[in-house]
Amino acid sequence: MQRLNRDAIVAIFLLAFCGVLFWASFEIRQPDYGVLLPSTWPRVIIGVLAFLSVLYLIQSLKSGAEAIDDDKYDAEHPRGLGFRGWLVHWKNPLWCFFLFFLYLLSLPVLGMLIGGVTFVYVLMGVLGGWDGNKPYLHAAFAIGTIGAMWSLFTFGLGVLLPPGMILGQF
Repeated sequence: MQRLNRDAIVAIFLLAFCGVLFWASFEIRQPDYGVLLPSTWPRVIIGVLAFLSVLYLIQSLKSGAEAIDDDKYDAEHPRGLGFRGWLVHWKNPLWCFFLFFLYLLSLPVLGMLIGGVTFVYVLMGVLGGWDGNKPYLHAAFAIGTIGAMWSLFTFGLGVLLPPGMILGQF
């Protein structure tokens, strides 16, 4: 019998969590007006999360129990070196949280469009590097993704996103 690794256990937990969320979505009040039910988008997101969790489970079951061995991982990441080792180990998530905090602070001034493009550009540069043609690629992805999301919310869904002080004057 095959032993489950940690990834498989996490995937099973995520699938159970998706089941609880989907069950809870039936408690969303259904109004008498409107074409689209308020529970539609949460159920779509839960369905996508469940699909990705199933893929995660399949991938973790294919890797087998040998994924439990952490000796190679510990050799690459010096977690045992105190606070400095902890910082080295969690460097990327800490950068993500720090830059997102700066994005939230800059939101009233820059707005969602300019602040979002700046946040994605800087985050991609910090995590992916600045060498070669990467800054141009980062700029294209930042403008494309944030522009598409802004267009979807503004024109498709009719949601007013914060314009900030710069674009709020136009």
